[in-house]
Amino acid sequence: MSARTIWPGIAIVIAFVVGGILTFAFGNDPITAYRALLSGSFGDVYSIASTLVVTLPLAITGIAVAFSFRSGLFNISAGGQYWLGGIAAAWVGYAVKLPAVLHIPLAMLAAVAAGALWGAVIPGLAKAYRGAHEVITTLMMTYIATDFGHYLLEGGPMQAPGYTPQSPPMQPSAIIATLVPGTQLTWAILLVPVIAVLAWFVLQRTSLGFSLRLAGYNLRAARYAGVNPVAAVLTALAISGGLAGFAGSIQVLGVDRRLFDGFDPSYGYTAIVVALLARNGPFGVLLAAILFGALDTGASQMQIVANVPFNLAGVIQGIIIFFIAAEGLLRYFRRRRSAPAAEPRAAAAE
Repeated sequence: MSARTIWPGIAIVIAFVVGGILTFAFGNDPITAYRALLSGSFGDVYSIASTLVVTLPLAITGIAVAFSFRSGLFNISAGGQYWLGGIAAAWVGYAVKLPAVLHIPLAMLAAVAAGALWGAVIPGLAKAYRGAHEVITTLMMTYIATDFGHYLLEGGPMQAPGYTPQSPPMQPSAIIATLVPGTQLTWAILLVPVIAVLAWFVLQRTSLGFSLRLAGYNLRAARYAGVNPVAAVLTALAISGGLAGFAGSIQVLGVDRRLFDGFDPSYGYTAIVVALLARNGPFGVLLAAILFGALDTGASQMQIVANVPFNLAGVIQGIIIFFIAAEGLLRYFRRRRSAPAAEPRAAAAE
């Protein structure tokens, strides 16, 4: 097993060790803190359900980001596509009247379409025809999507009557049923492994996936193999954006049940870390999303029981991010160090 394969695990262990040292340095017991963190995340059915509520949108947006990364594209706008998906699902959820068997799928499809268009049309076309880097364009689209959502809810056409910036509630036929009574966990959690399997299958077992991976690896080789690079870029960003938009619909239809002004686009940024920690593998994304979901839900119990600040969970996440990024820097400097040694040998051969 290579160091690259086990590095994410090393990063997680180091993060928890550093978190324990910090906890001890400030006069608290790290064992008690981590026991409380574990109990708050997986201690009973309700804790597990709360962890999975956070895991659900994070896993789907993580798969969305991983899909684009595997295709050689850096979709930084999963948060914006998540917002657009939430907006589309919310509008269909409260404005359209249909039976539940049609209403929920229609709201989800609207969210997928909104996310796909947001990801593919401007960033995709700018990348394909003008060479604009998708990191810049997708990042800009996130801010546009967020501000557009605020406009709609802060006195805009989607604000419910009253002063609170929120949409009208979803109609009962558009609400995803709860899986565990007394919690916000819905039946949509069962779709996550299905999405992971489909993403893996498309990337690894279909000609479409081969074309996307080839175009991401080397555009010249892709053209030589008959792959249309424009179509590959648009398809990859559309699929990635559609998945992120779908995650937004799950949150609106199943958890929030209306669109709030505080609809959180940070899932898109955390999903980048989740995808990198999982080496852009759809199944690894599920495990990484559970880890981050557990840190998020268990932090409150850790603060109550062990008197450790809630933000320790954020510190652990930050350390994981640091070490995942540090590996890339180490590889870069290793290549830089080996390059001068290779140049004299090449000159001597000439």
